[in-house]
Amino acid sequence: MAMHIGQAPGFSQMLSDGARYYSGLDETVVRSIEAVRELTRIVSTSYGPKGLNKMVVTHLGKMFITNDAATIIKELENEHPAVKLIIMASEMQEREIGDGTNFVLVFAGALLDQAEELLRMGISVPEITDGYELALGKALEFLDEVVCGTVTNVHDREQVQRAIKASITSKQNGTDEFLSKLITDACIALLPEKGKTFSVDNVRVIKIMGSGILASHVMNGMVFKRDIEGDVKKAADAKIAVYSCAVDINQTETKGTVLIKSAEELLQYSNREEDLLEKQIKAIAESGVKVVVSGGKMGDLALHFINKYKLLAVRLMSKFDIRRVANTVGAIVLSTLVPPTADVQGHCDLVYLDEIGDTSVVVFKQEKKEGAISTIVLRGATENSMDDVERAIDDGVNNFKAITKDNRLLPGAGATEVELSRLLTQYADVSVLSRDRPEWL
Repeated sequence: MAMHIGQAPGFSQMLSDGARYYSGLDETVVRSIEAVRELTRIVSTSYGPKGLNKMVVTHLGKMFITNDAATIIKELENEHPAVKLIIMASEMQEREIGDGTNFVLVFAGALLDQAEELLRMGISVPEITDGYELALGKALEFLDEVVCGTVTNVHDREQVQRAIKASITSKQNGTDEFLSKLITDACIALLPEKGKTFSVDNVRVIKIMGSGILASHVMNGMVFKRDIEGDVKKAADAKIAVYSCAVDINQTETKGTVLIKSAEELLQYSNREEDLLEKQIKAIAESGVKVVVSGGKMGDLALHFINKYKLLAVRLMSKFDIRRVANTVGAIVLSTLVPPTADVQGHCDLVYLDEIGDTSVVVFKQEKKEGAISTIVLRGATENSMDDVERAIDDGVNNFKAITKDNRLLPGAGATEVELSRLLTQYADVSVLSRDRPEWL
């Protein structure tokens, strides 16, 4: 029988089997710094407009090529706790600002590199963190001195395009001018004339294979890669009814048994269901509705009556798309197949079936200047290239949101960081000299 050898007494005895316990400066802090350094080494070469693309292959075999740090770290399988903290900081940057994730990783790695040298000089961890916090406070003060301009009018396309172009250039150098114009048009179309209320979710991107990036365009409204269900392909100045339920014969909530004694009763029972469905669709048409949008299936019998009353029928598979259409046209989503009243109906200037490349799309187009949602129709030769452009568009839209909150601009290309470093170095030299100077001087 094998002899059981217990663990050495102490803290390690409290841990489960396989757990490792590190202690001391070299085993804990330095190991964590080395792990973070490896992460920053991976993403630092993708930083800036001249950054290199990374070919990432997921565990499912999906491959994509990108220089977006948020996408790269999302696919990394990491177990180190210190690296997880840095990744969490980068993810928070992505959620709050929508851009600058690579900068967070690279900057954190550089700070830890400097901290390692200070640790080896014998400076304690609390002293280093206090120094970094002091530098943070002074850097925020110095930022006001570094401001190089402001966006005085967020409705001015030229000012906005100049402001967001830098974030596009870092990912799509060469097409940055065209893409920044697209994003500017899409974002400004959503802003009310008075006020700066803006939501990132209201700028949608639809990717359609074919042609090139320069064939992309902006549309005020929604575009879906779907086909029309019925025979009517176009409706202008249309009232719209949006349903989350199926447009079909209602199914009973509980099971029941119907006793039919003759063929005549069977025929009457079938006709009764058809008459009920026809009355429902006829009532919808009589309410002035021209377009019916459904989140469920549309039965063959329902489509027959929809065609009979000249209604345009669209089926959307996603509940999120249903909500976006309702937001675009100003409708309220109905959960049952009832005639919509005037206060729950939506309105769209033009709903039609179009073909972009070889892809059929349904377009909900609003002719007014201010719309609830803008859609960027993105064209490209491959899925990977369009995915990369979409990430650049997300960065540009998030930068526009930041401009609506704070319209001040800073120099790019590392100029702000270099100037802050110079000002902090001057402050450090002055503070050290004043601290070391005797009181009698």
